[in-house]
Amino acid sequence: MTQAPPTAPETPTAPDPDTARDPDTAPDPDTGPDPDTGHGPHRIAVLGAGVMGVGITALALGHGVPVLLVDVDAERLDRAQDDIDRELRMAQLMGRLPAGAATGALARATGTDGVGDATAVIEAITEVAELKAKALAEVSARVRPGTPLISNTSSIPIDELAGYAERPQDVIGTHFMNPPYLIPTVEVIRGARTGGTTMAAAGALLTALGRQQVVVRDAPGFVTSRVLHPMINDAARVVQEGTATAEDVDALMEGCLGHPTGPLRTADLIGIDNLVDSLKVLHQRTGDDGCRPCDLLLDKVRRGELGRKSGRGFYAYQEEN
Repeated sequence: MTQAPPTAPETPTAPDPDTARDPDTAPDPDTGPDPDTGHGPHRIAVLGAGVMGVGITALALGHGVPVLLVDVDAERLDRAQDDIDRELRMAQLMGRLPAGAATGALARATGTDGVGDATAVIEAITEVAELKAKALAEVSARVRPGTPLISNTSSIPIDELAGYAERPQDVIGTHFMNPPYLIPTVEVIRGARTGGTTMAAAGALLTALGRQQVVVRDAPGFVTSRVLHPMINDAARVVQEGTATAEDVDALMEGCLGHPTGPLRTADLIGIDNLVDSLKVLHQRTGDDGCRPCDLLLDKVRRGELGRKSGRGFYAYQEEN
């Protein structure tokens, strides 16, 4: 159930991102194991056991990083174990993980009580601003100052979410692509109040996960979603209008324009419900009518045809073992 977020604290003057952090609370730059815990430098908490939460968790575990996976739905947490194991197998088969690396330890919880030991928190819940704001407000009260709070979002402006955290300078955005183990580049979003040490700590974590980083300024949809999602919406509208089938649209975009994956197969991979949520954010915050989700996308969400994760979207899928 969507709940209204807490009232954002007033921030009359945005602090300088490079000076906002007290150096005494900055993350330890040492890359060796923690002498007290025996762990390596990174121990992350991932909020949300959906498609992206599972994917990010598998990526981290495959690089030897311990993960606490948090989701309020106990059944979804149970299912996540099989999904994570499957992603790890696929990543290993495709040579996308460090050779010979030990797998990180996975812990699961239905609440955020245990996040205090994390060196970073990655929020990867549903693309609904109110839910993300509530999660960031809750977890920021539990972690140590200076712990990066990383919101994985495809479209919601980071500074909008940062206002709900106790320390807005700790909040930074990422946009991992699905599946995270397969896509080596991550879009990193620096909000107006994101601190310099937060940027450095998040960058060090992404490097440890073997990800290349492209840093962009904060805006609705950032770069990838602002460009890609309206294009997918247009592709779906072409099918809706009867101009071409989904297969033909994808064949043309791949064969004529060199896209490695057509827009409608990409929609199935993103999750059509996630795509619709992102388009709604873009439409509400930019006023661009091209971002208003077309009827075909809305109909598919109503029918539960969400893409690969539900077994049917623009294409039908068999369950992977």
